[in-house]
Amino acid sequence: MNDQLTLLFAMAETAGILAPIAFIFFHIIRQFLFIPVPLVCITGGVLFGSFFGSVFSIAGLMISSILFYFLITKMPRTHEKLSLLRKRWFGEYRNLTVGQVAVLRLIPFIHYHLLNFCLMERNKGFDQYLKNSWITNLPLAVFYTVFGEFISRFTPSMVILILLSLSVLVFVLREKVTVIKWKEFFKAA
Repeated sequence: MNDQLTLLFAMAETAGILAPIAFIFFHIIRQFLFIPVPLVCITGGVLFGSFFGSVFSIAGLMISSILFYFLITKMPRTHEKLSLLRKRWFGEYRNLTVGQVAVLRLIPFIHYHLLNFCLMERNKGFDQYLKNSWITNLPLAVFYTVFGEFISRFTPSMVILILLSLSVLVFVLREKVTVIKWKEFFKAA
């Protein structure tokens, strides 16, 4: 993974004006290289500063989310796997709110496209998905771009405190109503 980051730094230094385009493109291909989103956002902060790193990260994440929206319908096996994973992690009848997805995106080990899938399941239309995707990508890009260099200096106890705080936020922002279909409530055991 360090080799890939070294390659990204070299591209940014030599590309000049093409560096933002290369960085956004790197955001798009990062899922195929199995590089976590926070790591790329942190790199954007180092390369371009807080403001431009956030802007370029949001652009890359939005393009990635749009591609996911259109490609997941063409991959039924992947769609089914994500559906099973969502049911296993979050429950069959539980829909994540936009606030919960935004908070879960801040947790580095939560699958980025699983959260995109949860947004897609919640919002059937592309316009609503795009709006909610932008709302949930904004805190991710800004947080990891601005505070990325400081995160590496945190003590393990501070990291645990942050993860516990995010867990409490996910609980507080949950949807408080669960709808179970009549047939499934009374189905034979």
